Amino acid sequence: MLARISSRELTEWQVYEELYGPLGGERGDRLAALIAHTVANANRRRRAPYPYDDFLLTWGAGRRRREQSTEEMLAVVIGLNKAMGGIDLRAEQG
Repeated sequence: MLARISSRELTEWQVYEELYGPLGGERGDRLAALIAHTVANANRRRRAPYPYDDFLLTWGAGRRRREQSTEEMLAVVIGLNKAMGGIDLRAEQG
């Protein structure tokens, strides 16, 4: 499939999944959360049971995310560039 779609289309699907969750739907996430919830509570030691909601994944607007600073975003881009064998052109200009 990856050989047949463009980079742009792949990026659009990645953004869609980031906002709305996996293409498989919410049911799989809920079933996985139920299993994790059951296993965690079966193995807890005399503590209050873990709430089911703690095991649910949240996607898009429901996800709590702290805003990154400009420096943090730049550090991510520099790291990705380096990992992919890129060259930091800023070093050559300075």
